[in-house]
Amino acid sequence: MPAREPDDEYKLDGDDEDYVPYVPVQQRRQQKLAKLVSTTSSVGQKRKLEQDAEQATQDLIDEEEARRERVRKERTLLVEAQEVHQRKAVQDAQKTDNEKKEEQEAEILAAIANRRQLASDRELAQGITYTEPLKTSWRPPRHVLNRDAEYNRKIREKNHIIVEGDDVPPPIANFLDMKIPEVLVKHFKAKRIISPTPIQIQGIPTAFAGRDMIGIAFTGSGKTLAFCLPLIMRALEEESKMPFMKGEGPVGIILCPSRELATQTYENVLDWSSALVRGGYPPLNTLLCIGGISMSDQSHVLNKGIHIVVATPGRLIDMLEKRKLTLESCTYMCMDEADRMIDLGFEEDVRNIMSFFQHQRQTLLFSATMPRKIQDFAQQSLVKPVLVNVGRAGAANLDVLQVVEYVKQEAKMVYLLECLQKTPPPVIVFSENKNEVDDIQEYLLLKGVEAVAIHGSKTQDERQYAIKAFKSGQKDVMVASGVASKGLDFNEIQHVIIFSMPKEIEDYVHQIGRTGRSGKTGIATTFVNLNTAEQTLLDLKYLLMEAGQKVPQFLLSIEDPRADGGTLKGCPVCGGLGHGISNCPKLEDSQRRQMASHSGGDSMGGGY
Repeated sequence: MPAREPDDEYKLDGDDEDYVPYVPVQQRRQQKLAKLVSTTSSVGQKRKLEQDAEQATQDLIDEEEARRERVRKERTLLVEAQEVHQRKAVQDAQKTDNEKKEEQEAEILAAIANRRQLASDRELAQGITYTEPLKTSWRPPRHVLNRDAEYNRKIREKNHIIVEGDDVPPPIANFLDMKIPEVLVKHFKAKRIISPTPIQIQGIPTAFAGRDMIGIAFTGSGKTLAFCLPLIMRALEEESKMPFMKGEGPVGIILCPSRELATQTYENVLDWSSALVRGGYPPLNTLLCIGGISMSDQSHVLNKGIHIVVATPGRLIDMLEKRKLTLESCTYMCMDEADRMIDLGFEEDVRNIMSFFQHQRQTLLFSATMPRKIQDFAQQSLVKPVLVNVGRAGAANLDVLQVVEYVKQEAKMVYLLECLQKTPPPVIVFSENKNEVDDIQEYLLLKGVEAVAIHGSKTQDERQYAIKAFKSGQKDVMVASGVASKGLDFNEIQHVIIFSMPKEIEDYVHQIGRTGRSGKTGIATTFVNLNTAEQTLLDLKYLLMEAGQKVPQFLLSIEDPRADGGTLKGCPVCGGLGHGISNCPKLEDSQRRQMASHSGGDSMGGGY
């Protein structure tokens, strides 16, 4: 065989008939595959080849996915955070100022929301929840049950009652139809309580039915009777079944934020219980459990079974920890001025008290001012609660004529004497500063005005003397701090003077509510000047407008920075209409108290 030239294999001779052009490997494989597919007659072989092709394609897809996963893992958290911030910045740029403010307020509200419910430690630890209201033996009369929903709606509409909840008991506009003993109804009439007030028309049947309840009504509207009467009747029922012995009870407790309010509630319970005894019903033992008094003075009550306890939180906790009282059989708990009880310095005390309960209880919260934050918390904490609202929560009593006057600080004392001439005594003068309370009393005494003073730094004996002397008519004027503004009942007062406007509009509502009670009218004169915070003046302006009162020109001239065409919403923390949650004075004060308590200061203050 002749030897080949080295380059013969690579010669490109176009005339060479044996020349085969170059075909890429992948193309040759495809041609081979096509040839095999076209020539084979076996269906199984075709399917096998198709599966091999599909598998090859899937392998390529999996390889690409794996590559992308490696790239994703290689991205740092910093890069991802930057992308999130960039997306949020784009979204924020598209939002209006009102939407941004609403989001900020929602975040603040969520941050300050109460995390623990009104439940005992045992219930929280064991995850015990109650799904059905407490059962009671009370039933409405048949003719009341037979009413249709439209008839009940008209009764509520006539009395401006707003209700929320499931299976709300029917309103009852007659004490006898509530199945209250006739002797007690006669006693009410002797006290000029002829028919139920709106909060009583819906509130008493709701409480009688064993339902958890949130009761909101303006000051002087009869809330005390609405929550005391159901407890008295329940205690009476239990005593009739089996007399209470020493160490037994109570059936229920009523918590109040101040000693004065607790004392007033206690006296009302004693009065109504005594009326029942005169009608032949068994006596009830009621214990007043407040600081500043010796419990040995009530040893005659402690040595018997106790039916009802009216208390302030601190002293009640002391009695429970010393085992002088037990809540093993307690099935009723009411908090008067509930927004204060839950929201301010008593929050931990209330939680502590709840830990002493052993069984399900009926819980009632009452107040004239119940901001949305507290309402939301209560809705989550209570068992199928019924909300009974007479007017807007935090609105002023419409029976009070509100007069706001601009008075320079140095002229207040002199002008106070002029204001005292508007109406005959008795008159209450409110000031937020304890030292100022004493100064006003001293000035009035020097001017020949019979005046007493009450504030948190005075002893309990001094506070009790001041209230008794004022109620009895021995003294014409009572100068008070905020301690006398919550719930105290002075029926004959025609005039309240607010010497220094409180920062929180809730306090103002409570203070002017000392007059215009039980359907009567009254006057509230308020001094303001440059020392009054602008947002407080805005709250006052909107409150006057809501109540249809005359708004002074200097208040009308104050512009609301939020008024940019949107709908103004009240603060969910304090209910004020002139500010949002971001600049709420109540929230600021609460945070200040918490900081003081963490640093070892006195978080309570005020001597409640």
